Amino acid sequence: MTVLDILKERGFVQQLTHENEIAELLAKEKITFYIGFDPTADSLHVGHFLGMMVMAHMQQAGHRPVCLIGGGTTMVGDPSGKTDMRKMMTQEDIMYNGERFKKQMQRFIDFSEGKALMLNNADWLLKLNYIEFLRDIGMHFSVNRMLTAECFKQRLDKGLSFLEFNYMLMQAYDFLALNRQCNCIMQMGGDDQWSNILAGADLIRRKEGKLAYGLTFTLLTTSDGRKMGKTEKGALWLDAEKTSPYDFYQYWRNIDDADVEKCLGLLTFIPMDEVRRLGALKDKEINIAKQTLAFEVTKLIHGQEVAEKAQQAAEALFGGTGALDNAPTVTITSEILGSKAIDVLTDNGIVSSKSEGRRLIQQGGLSIGDIKVTDLDFLLTADLFENNSLLIRKGKKTYYRIIVE
Repeated sequence: MTVLDILKERGFVQQLTHENEIAELLAKEKITFYIGFDPTADSLHVGHFLGMMVMAHMQQAGHRPVCLIGGGTTMVGDPSGKTDMRKMMTQEDIMYNGERFKKQMQRFIDFSEGKALMLNNADWLLKLNYIEFLRDIGMHFSVNRMLTAECFKQRLDKGLSFLEFNYMLMQAYDFLALNRQCNCIMQMGGDDQWSNILAGADLIRRKEGKLAYGLTFTLLTTSDGRKMGKTEKGALWLDAEKTSPYDFYQYWRNIDDADVEKCLGLLTFIPMDEVRRLGALKDKEINIAKQTLAFEVTKLIHGQEVAEKAQQAAEALFGGTGALDNAPTVTITSEILGSKAIDVLTDNGIVSSKSEGRRLIQQGGLSIGDIKVTDLDFLLTADLFENNSLLIRKGKKTYYRIIVE
């Protein structure tokens, strides 16, 4: 089975520029390919993780990945999939975020002995002379054709800045630069990058007179088409400081039944026979598949030991076994005892606001210890605590432990 067969079987592949040629190429040769990551935040999120899984499968098959940090393209902003113009970032912030990306990527990709490269497009994009760039690169782009690209069409009604209009040219130039620099002959990316990938492959054909290839992989969405990886606190980050390993584990533990098999295929290395077996489980047994998914994804991101602690915390909260010490915990002082519970929960970030707290109580969604709270003025008193510890349940599946110092 070739790596293309593996990627197809696991549910990654969406579109290819030359399917037969790519199949033959990946089966017979070891190629250099790239995926770009614009560092718009100081951590990768679960959407990026999908791209890193593609890179890992390709690297395991002997192909060489280039992780391209978009230090230059981030200064322009990718309009793909965006309804509004991206916030402008300083060069210092972009470079800082890029360094953070590098550290996280090294968990998944082997960069030893030239097995993978990590480059930054700021190294060539920031040195470009605008007039020379327009004459050398811009002449190969038809504005009429660009306007038919999906990434631009959906923005025309709301307004597309000339700054963002340049993004396609710059990403195409990245492909050309990497082709010249390290014989990179394939670009991969999420399916929203299809137009940009086509532009790069076409530019290489025009400038170098040789073929280049593109492949897009599926975007991480739920069975009903919603973007996956969004939580009530925002994105599902790979940085443990931004999304705790427990919250990360719980996200996958709680996904819809219909999404389990898809996520097992995309986000783990579990053999597909086992993925299909787990995905076929029904009713209560599907929880076994969800536990497997949550543990395997958390292990890949945070390591075996951290994944085991997150699993133990979940078992403690839901099954009455395991180590409650690993549950998300907030610490309060004894002076706070006697205050309104809603104030304590808001001040410690367990609820985002007092209005959210009131809504939870009114809808029967807040439990403190064994008590379902119905009184908006419910007090957090010392007698509720056992060994200075108290369990809070918010909604059906979110738990916190409060410790009194």
